Amino acid sequence: MMPRRQPVLGILGGGQLARMLALAAAPLGVNALVVDSSAEACAGQVAPLVVADWTDYAALEAFAARVDVVTFDFENVPAETAHWLAERVQVSPAPQALAVAQDRLAEKTLFRECGLQTPEFMAVDTREGLDQALAVIGAPAILKTRRLGYDGKGQFRLKEVADADAAWDALGAQAAAHGLILEAFVPFERELSVIAVRGRDGDFRSWPLTRNWHVDGVLSMSLAPAPDLGQLQQRATALARTLAERLGYVGVFALELFVRDGELLGNEMAPRVHNSGHWTIEGAHTSQFENHVRAVLGLPLGDTGARGHSAMFNWIGDLPDAAPVLSAVDAHWHDYGKQARSGRKVGHATVCAPDTAVMVERLGALAVALERMEQAQPALDALANR
Repeated sequence: MMPRRQPVLGILGGGQLARMLALAAAPLGVNALVVDSSAEACAGQVAPLVVADWTDYAALEAFAARVDVVTFDFENVPAETAHWLAERVQVSPAPQALAVAQDRLAEKTLFRECGLQTPEFMAVDTREGLDQALAVIGAPAILKTRRLGYDGKGQFRLKEVADADAAWDALGAQAAAHGLILEAFVPFERELSVIAVRGRDGDFRSWPLTRNWHVDGVLSMSLAPAPDLGQLQQRATALARTLAERLGYVGVFALELFVRDGELLGNEMAPRVHNSGHWTIEGAHTSQFENHVRAVLGLPLGDTGARGHSAMFNWIGDLPDAAPVLSAVDAHWHDYGKQARSGRKVGHATVCAPDTAVMVERLGALAVALERMEQAQPALDALANR
């Protein structure tokens, strides 16, 4: 009898998301093969790693011949590389979805076309163009690069119109290459994300909305299901479905949202599994990582319902002592195998509970033990005020 051939998932990018995709693929009988320009990419600790640049087409040709489908670990893989690979092997999500998410102007325009309101925005290509945009949008506002920005990078906040020179000094050099966008600052009440998945057959599912807190533009804490949603869950899910169908999307994606005066505003879309969905590993019936593998390989999607309540600490820069998490009830430790570095995502921890009261107790106790009460306090306040 011939041995059964296991499908191979190719992943462009070798960070922690690729690492968690590879770990989720294994129980499904799916092997992973990762491409990254760094031999130190942390996904290489759990899956075979091809070290190659995004324009090393000889290496990519060999990679494509070894895999059944290609997906992404992060959205800044050049769209040209994705299109080149799509001529040789199935790529999911499709390169056009990646291209839209790589350009903040195209992304915001698509949001509005799909019925999702956004902060006011204007393209900025010159110093004079910045003045013109400020005359329309006013201040405070945020000047952003249209491309290659994430986790608060490539942004400058203008508190007043007089900050225009400083903003241009900071980002103007990137205007010619990638373009800039000026967005009105949103005095939002909450930040939410909807993590959703669409299969090859069009089956669409979403996890409960997640409430998020950021520090310096980087996710610090997530709570799911987000409390006090009212009709926002249905509205967010419907908008995510519209976007997915418009793009012919296959796989998991995240839609980041602001809540202002009870209305949803679109912030960004991430065409991949997402930091704010890490809680699904232990807190949902099927994690975002497993469902992404299922979707891109054309397998049936799993149940996206929550098992209870989850809170996630994001570890930035370095890891705290793992012992308090490992000693706690229904708490889960994730070390990404990365060297400590300022601003770097190096791990996370998730605590789960059957109801709100137990979550408050467990999260509070863990925050004290970790000496991370400042990080956990916003989530504790949100639970207390639900």
